[in-house]
Amino acid sequence: MVRFIVFTLSTILLLVFLAVLAVGGVFWHYGQQLPDYTQLANYQPPVTTRLYAGDGHLMNEYAVEKRVFVPVNAIPQQIVNAFLSAEDKTFYTHQGIDPMGLLRAVVVNARNMGSDRRPVGASTITQQVAKNFLLTNEVSIARKVKEAILATRLEQMYSKEKILELYLNEIYLGMGSYGVAAAALNYFNKSLDQLDVAEVAYLAALPKAPNNYHPFRHHDAAVERRNWVIGRMQEDGHITAEEARQAMQEPLTIRSRDETDYVRGGEYFAEEVRRQLVQQYGEDQLYKGGLAVRTTLDPAYQELATRSLRKGLQEYDRRHGWRGVADHVDLPNAASDAVWQKLLSAAQPPKGMLDEWRLAMVLDAGAKEAKIGLPDGTTGIIPLEDMRWARRVLPGKQGMGPAVGKTGDVMRRGDLIMVELAPKKDSKPAKAGKDDAKKDDTRKDEAKGPAIYSLRQIPDVNGAMVALDPHTGRVLAMSGGWSSKASEFNRATQALRQPGSSFKPFVYLAALEAGYTPSTLVLDAPFIYDQGPGLPKWQPKNYSGEYYGPSTLRVGIEKSRNLMTVRLAQAVGMDKVAHEAEVFGVDEKFPRLLAASLGAGETTVLRLATAYGMLANGGKRLQPTLIDRIQDRNGKTIYKHDSRPCDGCEAMNWVGQDVPSVPDTREQIADPRSVYQIVHIMEGVIQYGTARRLAELGVPMAGKTGTTNDSIDTWFMGFTPDLVVGVFVGFDEPRTLGRQETGTSTALPIFKSFMEEALKGKSVRPFPVPPGIAFVRVNHATGRLAEYGDSDIIREAFKDGTPSLLGTDQVLDGSAPFDPMAAPAQGDMLGDELGGAPVDENGPSALPGGNSPYGAAVPGVTAPALLGGAPPVQVNPDGLPEQAVPSQPVPQATPASPVYQSPVYQPQVPSAQSQQQPVAPAPNAQQPTLAPPPMTTTGPATATPVAQPQAGGLY
Repeated sequence: MVRFIVFTLSTILLLVFLAVLAVGGVFWHYGQQLPDYTQLANYQPPVTTRLYAGDGHLMNEYAVEKRVFVPVNAIPQQIVNAFLSAEDKTFYTHQGIDPMGLLRAVVVNARNMGSDRRPVGASTITQQVAKNFLLTNEVSIARKVKEAILATRLEQMYSKEKILELYLNEIYLGMGSYGVAAAALNYFNKSLDQLDVAEVAYLAALPKAPNNYHPFRHHDAAVERRNWVIGRMQEDGHITAEEARQAMQEPLTIRSRDETDYVRGGEYFAEEVRRQLVQQYGEDQLYKGGLAVRTTLDPAYQELATRSLRKGLQEYDRRHGWRGVADHVDLPNAASDAVWQKLLSAAQPPKGMLDEWRLAMVLDAGAKEAKIGLPDGTTGIIPLEDMRWARRVLPGKQGMGPAVGKTGDVMRRGDLIMVELAPKKDSKPAKAGKDDAKKDDTRKDEAKGPAIYSLRQIPDVNGAMVALDPHTGRVLAMSGGWSSKASEFNRATQALRQPGSSFKPFVYLAALEAGYTPSTLVLDAPFIYDQGPGLPKWQPKNYSGEYYGPSTLRVGIEKSRNLMTVRLAQAVGMDKVAHEAEVFGVDEKFPRLLAASLGAGETTVLRLATAYGMLANGGKRLQPTLIDRIQDRNGKTIYKHDSRPCDGCEAMNWVGQDVPSVPDTREQIADPRSVYQIVHIMEGVIQYGTARRLAELGVPMAGKTGTTNDSIDTWFMGFTPDLVVGVFVGFDEPRTLGRQETGTSTALPIFKSFMEEALKGKSVRPFPVPPGIAFVRVNHATGRLAEYGDSDIIREAFKDGTPSLLGTDQVLDGSAPFDPMAAPAQGDMLGDELGGAPVDENGPSALPGGNSPYGAAVPGVTAPALLGGAPPVQVNPDGLPEQAVPSQPVPQATPASPVYQSPVYQPQVPSAQSQQQPVAPAPNAQQPTLAPPPMTTTGPATATPVAQPQAGGLY
């Protein structure tokens, strides 16, 4: 008996030893193949990156898993209790594995053996963390063993709070919800601290199988599981019996998450920011890093830019006719309402159809109106008057068919068309661009009849628009086309187009830097360039086809004279012109070809707008930016556009200290006097030139139109002292916009529409005058000193200490060397006595802009002397002149300031030999090719070569 007992005990001990050895062997075997669990110490769950507008409004979100990370100490205890009751009530006492729970699982699985039921687990929260972060969802004993090993190791390394934090922020709870915070928003539209007991219990019921407890597809099972969690919470002492009873009686009500209020119209802007973030930080950081990106976008300007561009594109499109309906379906005459409604609901809206528009079906094309059916089953009418514009487009260069006499000329029964509810109290044809009309402001009156709609058409033409701050480079608005839904190609940043005459200001700036003045005369006459043997002669022409003789530099810009520009570029030298283009960022590798002086190179809307911004700010370097600041998930700033040093800017409170002084670190890239002169000239484009319709805005403004050969690319670039706006209009696949279409007819109205509202109610200051500028009253047409009897007199800006060339007949005509610095006759040097210069008998104001179209006085600034009769005056803070010196000839101008030397471009005093390039090459000399380069324009995919520039198309 004793031997038997000893033998039995020995056998048991041996079996136990072998079992322990076997278990140890298994753990050792699987323990050698485990992933590195120490990585969880620095684990950061994927978090959503958010883009914000300049005013803090949300623009867009980027995420692989939309998660809101919440630290464990910020998670309400009620939520923690619910998940512990449902998933692991012994969480705070076990060491990663729950032996009793494991035993229960073994018994249940043994009982279910042979059935189709999925084996139940006994995973603790720690084991779930190990599986979710380090393992897969494979159902196997090997995975369970690895899970158990990792759980024990995690418990040894991390605190319970850290493990719980990882779990509650990582767990997937269905409906795209990663983590409890996201689930609270998606299921109940609440933050964590707003959830009641029933809602908390439902979230805690989801980890096992979210799809099995879907609130809509499996509502009863979801309620049953929720109530089971409520009962466990009561058993564990987390809630009272009364609280449990009330929670179980509550219906399971899901509240849709509030629609996120995104900034409208900023899709192109947001996509450009996204591309920059990917380039700078990579896709992982963008989609998982939880960045907070504060952009430069101004929502009001962006909405205005989107609306103005669409309005302008629609107006152009309507001028060029009707390209046909969106689609057609066979609709029998006897068809019931249900038939057409079914056919209409199955139709897909065309790409690019605006949200304000609706797809409609023509039910009857009557003589005076067309009856249409809408997707919601209602009907409406389109008056014939609203279709007058819809003449059929004919093949060729924007040709159109006969006038519309009846609705049948435009549409027929069964046609699918795009319409928009017409504005109220407007019996005339609805004009394009009224897409912002409020839904309640319509011509719908149930008492008087059906709703009235306007016919719409997605423009075939496209364009781009950019608005930026010329002092900081902050891009305030960007519209890259008609609709990002139709095409994500950003024509503001990705399309290389020819700027045409909008490039000319930089040619004239190069001349001013070289010593020319606004009154320098340049011959406007035929220009022929011999390109060499075997090459045709290049003969550019003015847009009008006419010649105007000697004209001033000012008139050359105001009237956009091609022949003057080419002669001037030849005299100054294309190297200097190219230098200005490259320094101002128009083109990094500007072609040294005469045709390029007429805008035959390529650039983007953003580049050209930035270059104009550097004109607006006085010639200081400008780096355009769409991003103000970027913060990481912890709130640390990792990028800031404005990196200037500022002592005292970080102070939290004001205690009487001085206002911090922020240095201006921008590089001066051009003589501010030359820059002001070209800006002053470009103000004349608004008052006298190709952009005269903008003069009615009544604010200091400068700008330039641009049109390439055959009207393929059209532009308008304009600015005030504090806002630059650039507009481009053209087809993606380059072709003519029409014989009569120019930048004045296509791009300028878009600019005007934007500026009318952008500047409404705002005070626009005049362009600041730099030191070293004196104003002279001159004849606008000739540039000579104003004389008695002259009716067209302006006040021209000249540099102190330089020749005015007033009173001389020297003309740049290409026939002889031209030296703009040649000394004029006695009395014509600014600062010399003018002896007997004409005096304005009415006492002309010496204020900058006193009786000229170029702005008003700047309070507190001494106005420059006006040579030609105006006395210097002092401007008081109200903008009114103080007591002036009696009106008499001014013997001397404002003392000359030191001549500015640009660190980038230092103008050299030109000599006759260096300035003049002969029209004809010397005998036997190698002739450089100055033919226009091929006009290539980047469209939606690739650049498409088109014909070389022909004579006389740039305007």
